[in-house]
Amino acid sequence: MLRSDRAARHSKLSHRNLKFISSVVLNSKALTRLHVQPRSRSFLPPKETVIPTEQPLVHEVTTTLREWASIWRDLYVGDKREMFNTVRDMIYDLIEWRSQILSGTLPQDELSELKQKVTSKIDYGNKVLDLDLVVRDKVGNILDPDLTSTISLFQAHETASRQIEERIQEEKSQKQNLDLSRRAKFDSTPSFALFVTLKNVVCKIGEDAEVLMSLYDPSDENYLVRWSSSGLVKDIDQLHNLRAVFTDLGSEDLKREKISFVCQIVRVGRMELRDNNTKKLTSGLRRPFGVAGENTSGKHTSQLNISRFSPRVAGESDFLQSVINKVIAAKEVNHKGQGLWVTLKLLPGDIHQIRKDFPHLVDRSTAVARKMGFPEIIMPGDVRNDIYVTLVQGDFDKGNKTTPKNVEVTMSVYDEDGKRLENVIFPGAGDEGITEYKSVIYYQVKQPRWFETIKVAIPIEDVNRSHLRFTFKHRSSQDYKDKSEKIFALSFVKLMRYNGTTLRDGEHDLIVYKAEMKKLEDLSLYLNLSATKLELEERAHFTSSKTSQSLGSCSISKDSFQISTLVCSTKLTQNVDLLGLLKWRSNTSLLQQNLRHLMKVDGGEVVKFLQDTLDALFNIMMENSDSDTFDTLVFDALVFIIGLIADRKFQHFNPVLETYIRKHFSATLAYTKLTKVLKNYVDHAEKLTDQLLKAMKALEYIFKFIVRSRVLFNQYHVPSAADVSVALCADCREVLLPLMTDQLKFHLEQQEELEACCQLLSNILEVLYRSDVGPTQWHVQIIMEKLLRTVNRTVISMGRDSSLIVSLFVASMTATLRQMDDYHYTHLINTFGKMRTDVDFLMETFIMFKDLIGKNVYPADWVIMNMMQNKVFLRAINQYAAVLNKKFLDQTNFELQLWNNYFHLAVAFLTQESLQLENFSSDKRAKIFHKYQDMRRQIGFEIRDMWYNLGPHKIKFIPEMVGPILEMTLVPETELRKATIPIFFDMMQCEFHFTRSFQRFENEIITKLDHEVEGGRGDEQYKTLFQKMQAQH
Repeated sequence: MLRSDRAARHSKLSHRNLKFISSVVLNSKALTRLHVQPRSRSFLPPKETVIPTEQPLVHEVTTTLREWASIWRDLYVGDKREMFNTVRDMIYDLIEWRSQILSGTLPQDELSELKQKVTSKIDYGNKVLDLDLVVRDKVGNILDPDLTSTISLFQAHETASRQIEERIQEEKSQKQNLDLSRRAKFDSTPSFALFVTLKNVVCKIGEDAEVLMSLYDPSDENYLVRWSSSGLVKDIDQLHNLRAVFTDLGSEDLKREKISFVCQIVRVGRMELRDNNTKKLTSGLRRPFGVAGENTSGKHTSQLNISRFSPRVAGESDFLQSVINKVIAAKEVNHKGQGLWVTLKLLPGDIHQIRKDFPHLVDRSTAVARKMGFPEIIMPGDVRNDIYVTLVQGDFDKGNKTTPKNVEVTMSVYDEDGKRLENVIFPGAGDEGITEYKSVIYYQVKQPRWFETIKVAIPIEDVNRSHLRFTFKHRSSQDYKDKSEKIFALSFVKLMRYNGTTLRDGEHDLIVYKAEMKKLEDLSLYLNLSATKLELEERAHFTSSKTSQSLGSCSISKDSFQISTLVCSTKLTQNVDLLGLLKWRSNTSLLQQNLRHLMKVDGGEVVKFLQDTLDALFNIMMENSDSDTFDTLVFDALVFIIGLIADRKFQHFNPVLETYIRKHFSATLAYTKLTKVLKNYVDHAEKLTDQLLKAMKALEYIFKFIVRSRVLFNQYHVPSAADVSVALCADCREVLLPLMTDQLKFHLEQQEELEACCQLLSNILEVLYRSDVGPTQWHVQIIMEKLLRTVNRTVISMGRDSSLIVSLFVASMTATLRQMDDYHYTHLINTFGKMRTDVDFLMETFIMFKDLIGKNVYPADWVIMNMMQNKVFLRAINQYAAVLNKKFLDQTNFELQLWNNYFHLAVAFLTQESLQLENFSSDKRAKIFHKYQDMRRQIGFEIRDMWYNLGPHKIKFIPEMVGPILEMTLVPETELRKATIPIFFDMMQCEFHFTRSFQRFENEIITKLDHEVEGGRGDEQYKTLFQKMQAQH
């Protein structure tokens, strides 16, 4: 496996400098990497305040990286290498993805997909590192608990936990079968790409150069790097970023006996490298220099340093193509320290897949060299309109010169109005489009052989009006002579044939026309002439005169020029019958004929234009919806295409057809016509025909088209059913809700169908939380009156074995309490009537709350759910405390056990682990305090007030409450301690008042304090504050 430069640099950083890391600081604007700061002497790093100005996801990534970086450092210090590497890889991924998001260049669909990857990685990483679970909505945004119902919050936690657990199991499985899965992925992938990084070019060229890299054979586009005479890449922005992917390699390509990676070097400068006065010499000429190459068969999966370089200079007798053949055939070359250093890595998938799977290697800046031809599978949406033109060879008379000419061919593209098309010629991937392409010049060679391939990319609508124009010029090595040289000949070829098909693939012998330079620039003089020798022969065959053509001073030269073309277009075909179908609207009278002829077209051509062909068939069907004239022919054509893909030769196009049906098919009424034709075939099944058998074999996909069409019809033509819960008005709910709650109460009391009852109750509460269902206060009151106590008792009676059911019941109980307002709490106590009933309810509630706080039904990482529950419980406790003060404080109605349960509950709430903010990281502490404040203070102040409200009843709680109060005061929160430590002095006074001593208090506090201190509780601040406050009293 190869590592990119970025990964290597990060790895180096990890091992050398990580021990000095005290914090990882993220630039708040456009960070794309980690910055390391030296460790400070203080234990805690200096605090930074970050005001997020970016989108929420970027801010979340930034916060996550801060948190993970601290853990990463600890893992390094603890020498936990496996986890260290895991965290490192996750951090690199997040940094890379954050950079992509900040770039703002991603389309919306890719941004959404990337957002899903980012949130999934964060959630997975948090789980692996035992951090808090983050809950999100369907599009990945973090849920705000204040705006989310309790039930939705619970379900979001449940879903997130399940998905992360599944992901962890997948990761474990993948690690166990890593080699097998890699091999399986390669074996199952029909498309591959070769990732190439150019590290360096060490070669005494002497001038600027073009380095053209390509695979030989199969043939992909060239990857072009412009190299300066100073020994660096010309575009300094590309320094250390010379990367390309050669895409669309199929499994058959990889099975070839020999695949070579070839680098051609073309010198750009003088005709000859000599030390004369350069001011007098012609510059900017493309001259052959040399070739480097390596056989890469079977070496794609590991790093490969190519240091082979052919020192042969292709000049008087050697063409670059000849040198390539010699280099490939050679076993070893003494490179004498010269060479091109590249790394190669084979990646599975097409360009979209590898960008998704290997974003650290392939990003938007990576050059993409596509195959000169179609990949084995052409996916819908992969639109291409590329014409590859190869300058093959020529034969040029020396004319009035004593030696052969130094011929330079200039290729450009013109439309029929004489306008030259700008920037439509691409000499190689990684280079911008140019308007003119100039060939390599071979010095004094009568029959040059170029074999230079360039790509022409013209907008589809302009192809039928365009032609390639080749001009020929002698180039002199002396600048003054070169300026006087004029174009001596011209060739051309139209891109579209007379029948509307594109220029056929293969070699073309172009006619070379001679004329004065000004005449050659006039399109009207040559555009109506024959472009190729074959075309000239065809014209001569159909005309009576067989004299040579001429127009004015334009004549056919004895010179010859040959090119080769390859059209790689998903929109332009070279087949007349297929063209007739694709352009059926232009001549509907031939539609039946075109449909019949389609079923005779070569399968390779059909699958090449699969999406356009299917679109045309269904457009014919839809635009003739009132007639069934073409239905059977369209059906048969569809069966023909499905049969093609079922053939072993084209079976790898199955995913393409599936993708088309799922994403691109849009004929909402096709199901009626397809069903009708199919029924007709079945009704006449007694006549066993070949077409019926073909239809039966294609039945699977015929039904997929029918079903998809009907689904689309329903989506666009059938109004969606209204949400029943919204449609039912408040009056209807007033009738139904009492009946439903009665049934729920009955089954819960009988301990029957508990899970179904809880699901129904949670659904009801979910509806009542919504703001678009009308008034709900009375409906919440019904649930409170009839079900709250029953649900409480159910929770108390249930063991912790059925954790999912218990947690859902607790969530439903919490949701009920959360949706109750002050009126509901007051009404609740009044409904019980008898004092004894009030006591029983409060006792049950206090016991249940204390049990749930001590034995939380939710996992520890469900922090948001736990904090939501604490917030609801705190409000409920305070509401019930008011009842204690109002009903159970006087001498007659005082309930000692009830008050005792209250104090123990309140202290348990205050001291629970999830509220001890000092134990959390600064980020987590800040988040909790911002959202919920410090709930320990709130309940602590309430405990203090409730204690002082007891009045003469205080003595009944001494010494039993000394321990709980001491535990509360030991919580390291200064204001809480200041508010509660004075309770001890009040206890002493109370006991002294009744017994004239405080021996019981003294014994109890010494015993309890000794126990707590031995357990590691207490600190110097507590000791000082305790002494100070006791002294004040």
